[in-house]
Amino acid sequence: MKTRVTELLGIRYPIIQGGMQWVGTADLASAVSNAGGLGVLTALTQPSPEALAREIDRCRSMTDQPFGVNLTILPSVNSPPYAEYIEVVIDKGVKVIETAGNSPKAFIEKLKQNGVRIVHKCTSVRHALSAERNGVDAVSIDGFECAGHPGEDDVPGLVLIPLATRALRIPVVASGGIADGRGMAAAMALGAEGVNMGTRFCATVEAPIHEQIKQALVRASERDTKLIFRTLHNTGRVLRNAVSDEVVATEQRPGGCEFADVQLLVSGLRGRFALQSGELDAGLVWAGQVVGLIDDIPTCYELLQRIVAQCRESLARASALAA
Repeated sequence: MKTRVTELLGIRYPIIQGGMQWVGTADLASAVSNAGGLGVLTALTQPSPEALAREIDRCRSMTDQPFGVNLTILPSVNSPPYAEYIEVVIDKGVKVIETAGNSPKAFIEKLKQNGVRIVHKCTSVRHALSAERNGVDAVSIDGFECAGHPGEDDVPGLVLIPLATRALRIPVVASGGIADGRGMAAAMALGAEGVNMGTRFCATVEAPIHEQIKQALVRASERDTKLIFRTLHNTGRVLRNAVSDEVVATEQRPGGCEFADVQLLVSGLRGRFALQSGELDAGLVWAGQVVGLIDDIPTCYELLQRIVAQCRESLARASALAA
């Protein structure tokens, strides 16, 4: 397949593995890249910039194809050393970075001077336009169906993708709600030139997640996600389990809720333990509504081959209907 996204990133298929905390390691990223997509390491999964440098080396030992690094920039009392992570990306010769959260404006000039392509993830057209003005190379537009933080506008992909492609000059990657070739074909028909998938890649052989969590994703229906942090205006979509139920119940109690009231429940370390131990109710498991479309655990190669074939079939069938 040839789109501006494949040309920009140097990949065979316009399929990007989203950066996911605790999941975006060399094991998964190298498998996606070897299969023809763009694998992505998650910088903040690594405890330090030095650890990220070692993970980049490990990934490079497992693939000779392009891969990227995700850096999610969020405000916090004790912010991670974002600039140092950026330096590692540059020093190690990684040529693609996926940014998310706050604007990457402070880092764009340095990244571009060093030949790094920037794909910025947004949940609204207004933020995408701002990112384009700031000089990013492509935008990943995240619909309300997605895992993680879908923003506060609640606009699903079927509306958000064509709005973004109409408004932007740079390539648009569709994210959220995509798990198969039919979704990829729909995104391309709406004007996107690539897709970004997170939850679907969690249910693959190479994902560094316990088998019991993968099976929970397979069993789940499209109704088995939960929106948390709604009252805190920082909405997140996660798999329904005992922890997410307790978070929502806490938010809905009389008198309201502050983050401190749920902080221990939503700890990242608890989420990491759930993914690694297979204990579904041990912490938050981030997942999108596409769990309803997941019914097996293929290798990344099998998944990409299937998606590309199904995408081509779907586009051909739609074209025949319009003839």
